[in-house]
Amino acid sequence: MSYAHLDAYSRLLRGAHEAAAAGRAWPHSPRRLIKASWRRSLDAGIDPEGKSAPLVCDPSSIRDMRASHPLQPLLPLLAQTLSGLADETGHVMIVTDGDGRVLWREGNGAGLRRADQIGLAAGHQWAEHNVGTNGIGTALAARRPVHVYTHEHLMRVLHIWSCSAAPITDPDSGRVIGCVDVSGTARALHPATVALVSAAAKLAETQLALRMLERDERLRRRYEALRGRPGVLLSATGRVISGDPAGDLGERVHLGDRATRCGDRRVILRDGTTALLEPFSDGFLLRPAPSAAPPVLTLSFLGEGPPTAAYGDRARPLSLRHAEILTLLALHPHGLTAEQLSFHLYGDAGNPVTIRAEIHRLRAQLGEAIAAKPYRLTCPVEADFLTLRRLLSSNEPAAPARAYPGPLLPRSESPEIRRERDELEAQVRACVLRHGEPDGLWAYAQTCNGRDDYEVLERLAALPETDLRAAAARTRLLS
Repeated sequence: MSYAHLDAYSRLLRGAHEAAAAGRAWPHSPRRLIKASWRRSLDAGIDPEGKSAPLVCDPSSIRDMRASHPLQPLLPLLAQTLSGLADETGHVMIVTDGDGRVLWREGNGAGLRRADQIGLAAGHQWAEHNVGTNGIGTALAARRPVHVYTHEHLMRVLHIWSCSAAPITDPDSGRVIGCVDVSGTARALHPATVALVSAAAKLAETQLALRMLERDERLRRRYEALRGRPGVLLSATGRVISGDPAGDLGERVHLGDRATRCGDRRVILRDGTTALLEPFSDGFLLRPAPSAAPPVLTLSFLGEGPPTAAYGDRARPLSLRHAEILTLLALHPHGLTAEQLSFHLYGDAGNPVTIRAEIHRLRAQLGEAIAAKPYRLTCPVEADFLTLRRLLSSNEPAAPARAYPGPLLPRSESPEIRRERDELEAQVRACVLRHGEPDGLWAYAQTCNGRDDYEVLERLAALPETDLRAAAARTRLLS
């Protein structure tokens, strides 16, 4: 892009920036990547008049953070690739961790002094939720190389800077563990610098992959020395290394947030079965769990009483939202994503983030009964509304009504649950009217919708006068 084009783009950005800072509609939007970043930054409460990135690390802890970081051995490689550029042009090379905290930087004296003024120094954090749109934070948020040009920064103090940055992904864990960035003045830093920065990040990832393969080979040799090769060999991050020739486990086993090397622990596999995780050298062995009858999840959601769930020997009341989630998971045994759950609960106004938070709280109560990706129930389920469904298909005329204390979660406004509730209600009513069996009619008449059902009460009132149910029905018809 020529300087004339850059100047024209800067004028467009200044107008958009002034509007964004004032909370007005933007007359001209920046390019899509930057527009999305501005929205994230404004939603995070970033002040466009901020002056510096925050210092989030005690200077005394930086040395330990550097020593323990997986990019530490690769710093000479990154420096060799990029620091010459920084030394010759006055730019600054930055390497951060996966949260955008600056761990290392290279550059000449003048460039480093300018960087100090905005917190482009060790221990300062450059995530978007700290300083808004910038090369480091936006590359980490978008998980791709980016070039952020002068006025594309949301904070006005950064408008004399441009930066090219690329995230670095650890091939072992699959997580973004850092970011490499070159920052400098707008005129001096060419947008094509992002290609060089991206190449440096890819070079680091290649080195990480080679080191990972070397660790895998050492671990595999120890595993092959075992008699019978018991279990499946996993890396410390859960990657499947050996022992699963059919690929049933996929590339990785989710170890959970509290994977430990102190004793066995249980993990739920993607097919819902449970296995034992046993520490082995620098990784784990995955073994079949001893067969045992899994606890049953019992749901009582019909009628006007509070919804309750029992898992194994423990019974507990549930909030309406948790009862709704369990209802939907029971109705969809193959599982639902957070987006699907959100739509079934709230319609188009749903927010998957809210669902993930609710699932997290629910899993704290029910533990291994709920698996993720997709969310699903992994244990036997006995639910009163599922039992009612089966009885409606049976040949026992009075059975559905006796098993029906009232509507499914009557306070729920979930579109999916309302449909299920209305369908069950209509089927139970049609069943008792079709068969005309007195016990079924009377049982339905005790529900909230059946108490004043004129047709049901008329059928009951026609019973012999010696039947007390007839008297009760006539009384209701007259009231």
